[in-house]
Amino acid sequence: MVAVLAVLVLASRDRPHRYLLALPNAGQLVNGDEVRVGGRRVGTIGDLRLARDRTALVDLHVDDDVAPLHEGTTATVRAPSLSGIANRYVSLSPGPNNAPELADGATIAPDRVTQIVDVDQLFSALDAPTRRGLRKLIRGASRTTAGRERLANATLEQLNPALRSGRALFAEVAADAPALRTFLESSSRVVGALALEKGTLTGLVGHARTTAADVVAQESAVDAALDRLPGTLRAGQRTLGGLNTTLATADPLVDAALPATRRLAPLLRRFRPLARAAVPTISDTRRLVRSPGRENDLIDLLRRTPGLADAAVPALRDAASTATAARPVARFVRPYTPDFVGWLRDFSQASAGYDANGHYARIQPIINENAVVGDSVLGPAVRSLVGLLGPAAGTGAQDVGARRCPGTATQIRPDGSNDPTKSDEPLDCDEKAVLPGP
Repeated sequence: MVAVLAVLVLASRDRPHRYLLALPNAGQLVNGDEVRVGGRRVGTIGDLRLARDRTALVDLHVDDDVAPLHEGTTATVRAPSLSGIANRYVSLSPGPNNAPELADGATIAPDRVTQIVDVDQLFSALDAPTRRGLRKLIRGASRTTAGRERLANATLEQLNPALRSGRALFAEVAADAPALRTFLESSSRVVGALALEKGTLTGLVGHARTTAADVVAQESAVDAALDRLPGTLRAGQRTLGGLNTTLATADPLVDAALPATRRLAPLLRRFRPLARAAVPTISDTRRLVRSPGRENDLIDLLRRTPGLADAAVPALRDAASTATAARPVARFVRPYTPDFVGWLRDFSQASAGYDANGHYARIQPIINENAVVGDSVLGPAVRSLVGLLGPAAGTGAQDVGARRCPGTATQIRPDGSNDPTKSDEPLDCDEKAVLPGP
């Protein structure tokens, strides 16, 4: 009987104590996960089930060396590392030994349980636009602090005093509740007005971001501008010193313009669609004036303009000289335009016929006395032949010569357009060398 009693006592000491843990959810807890006290394993999770109130009941098996637990015991669901799936454990903080003991199967109330919220659960609680905005914020902060980590650390060191100052400020603000309420109501109206112009505000923020990026790209220019800022402010102070007199002088103008300003608001509202439509044009103009890369915008063109001017001015000067020198040649050639056009016309008509071999032209050479009368060999022979044959054989070529005037390849037109005697320029030809007939 003594031996049996000893076995029963030992078996009861080895039997673990059971407690229930009520959790809002048992995410990533599974059967067999550890139960720890002070970082030492003292038990395991035996079972998980769902209660009627939709809470999760976790069955804890606690070893006899820390059991029984006492009232005041708290539990925390922890993760042993930053990575892993279903690797949680339950950390117990036993209550004081002078408190009443918890019976086997007792439930640790939810208000005595601390459950760490995972970052994934926090992100899952956000909607898609908020997550996208948070992602852009994190990436933008990463780009902002890239290469400036030491400055960021120095800023964080000063954050604690800034927070203390902010807490004192908020305490002073909260002390005047009526003023704070008025401020919040006014802020609500301002935010409501901004919400009505959400599209315009979004475009404004986008353009401000582009402007800030361009300013950052011109860091050296900004530094130079800041160096010149004190002198500019001093000059501005002198200018503003005389502004009171100017404003006093402008008061009558403002009073006279006040009736017209009442119509200004409707005009600006009607101008708003034009402003929206002009945004793409202004954006394209900005890219036209300045674009990333080389030799692709107006600034690069203006940089090339002095070299172009150095090469173009001598070329234009030579072209002007050439045109001046060519003017007598053009004046001499211009009267022959009807002859040239007539040759093109008659040549195209002469070669218009075609057969199986292609186009062909019938050519009949005609040599009259005007063509050879000036020749030193044929001229006297033609004159003698005309004298023997009589007046009917020719047109008086012995008195005409070979220098025919331009435009006289045909008879003189009734409008006189090819009459050499009506030419504005002196012609080196014989005005009598014309074809007879109307």
